[in-house]
Amino acid sequence: MTDFRGQRIVILGLARQGSALARFFTRAGAQVTISDAASEEKLAADIARLGDLPVKLVLGGHPPELLDACDLLCLSGGVPPQLDIVQEAIRRGIPLSNDSLLTLQLARQRELGPLVAITGSSGKTTTTTLVGKMLEASGQCVHVGGNIGAPLIDRLDAIAPGDCIVLELSSFQLELFDPHWAWGELQGVGPDIAAILNITPNHLDRHADMTAYAAAKFNLLRCLPDAATIVLSAEDAVTRRVASGEWRSSDPPLPATWAPTALDALLEEVGALVAGRHAPLALFHRDQPVNNGAWGAAGWLYYQGQPICRDDELRLRGQHNVSNLLAAAAISGAAGATVEGMATVARTFAGVPHRLEIVAETKGVLWVNDSIATSPERAVAGLRSFSALDQTLILLAGGKDKHLPWETFADEVLARVDFLIGFGDAGGMIVRKVQERAAFRQQPAPSTAIVHRLDEAVELAARAAAPGRAVVLLSPGGASYDAYRDFEQRGEHFRRLACKAPGGAT
Repeated sequence: MTDFRGQRIVILGLARQGSALARFFTRAGAQVTISDAASEEKLAADIARLGDLPVKLVLGGHPPELLDACDLLCLSGGVPPQLDIVQEAIRRGIPLSNDSLLTLQLARQRELGPLVAITGSSGKTTTTTLVGKMLEASGQCVHVGGNIGAPLIDRLDAIAPGDCIVLELSSFQLELFDPHWAWGELQGVGPDIAAILNITPNHLDRHADMTAYAAAKFNLLRCLPDAATIVLSAEDAVTRRVASGEWRSSDPPLPATWAPTALDALLEEVGALVAGRHAPLALFHRDQPVNNGAWGAAGWLYYQGQPICRDDELRLRGQHNVSNLLAAAAISGAAGATVEGMATVARTFAGVPHRLEIVAETKGVLWVNDSIATSPERAVAGLRSFSALDQTLILLAGGKDKHLPWETFADEVLARVDFLIGFGDAGGMIVRKVQERAAFRQQPAPSTAIVHRLDEAVELAARAAAPGRAVVLLSPGGASYDAYRDFEQRGEHFRRLACKAPGGAT
């Protein structure tokens, strides 16, 4: 194991990942300083969870003196490398890391694994959870972490050789998988199975553009062992181009808002990297067979030609979740899961909290929590899950805008929503986008309202919902940071509000 005794480690950002890094490094004998821009009052709960760890806290900002005599700078996921202190560390030659990169590097050193890593713009958490459950149902011992649940960096001692490690990785974490500034060796430390589910606009409030965002995702493929399996979507416009090894004339051009010239150059580079490997490539597609992987056809889900189950046996709602299940089959199958294990999970798994989660049903009014929908694309997937219902659909949309395109979202609202309630910082903007789209398409807009807070949106929805005939869907399309710590806190608040809501209009 790498010896961190006496090393001076600075961690930017407390929260979940920073706390796990602090526990790991203090046990490894390092001198640890944690810096967070928030105040001691706001961080009281996180500080309490540190207990008696021998760490130094610097709160309310990131003074440049933190870098004096610093050996390693670690970033929590919410801390962008564009911060002045991080850029100064790069100028000084101080290496950077985070919990997920260290987990992979140390797992390789200890010969743990197999290692599985999953990223994508949407579906990461559901797919990662499904992969863990499919492997467990196949008799394997599995440890799931990364961007989901608890980080694994401080729990590596509990993982035995032969146990499977499944990591969900965000673009924020993958930004640091870059040899120009990352600590330690990167070549060959990546996972044994690397999956990219999709790449669509997201987090453009942090990444400069779609090319920078995609480049962060593709960092996962730049550090793989020679024998690693890559799993890609054959449905997604970006990953399909990389998987094909050629520019297919049948593929429509990428949207102009994605700056496709620069993105095409990146995809050509990554496509050459994928095509030049001798290791297997696995694919998934919900409508078409693939040579190696998982697919759907004629009402059935298949893995390597073996039937998993019928699609009407799935408990998960929505076509996007069919894709998630097929992705999980392709990924877990590459890690040794059995078709029987896949089938058991496919037939019984009802979903992850905050993802089209039914949180209440009062007098026939169904309240659905899709707080994970922090982008317009995710909200579109939520809306499309209700296409067959006869009930009135009331949509609560808002939060903090991430500078993403809203046209497709507006089209889905026009097609499916009866009453749109905008809330939070972006609520008014979202309502205007829908109204402008309706005028452009010369069709009626749904009834709309704009409120400030989620509780006001829920109260208005409850008054508008006819008993026995309504679905109230929280699928915001915006991030939660205008009013909440994260989408989970927003979803929990919605759950409490929905459970207390009156039973709709009388």
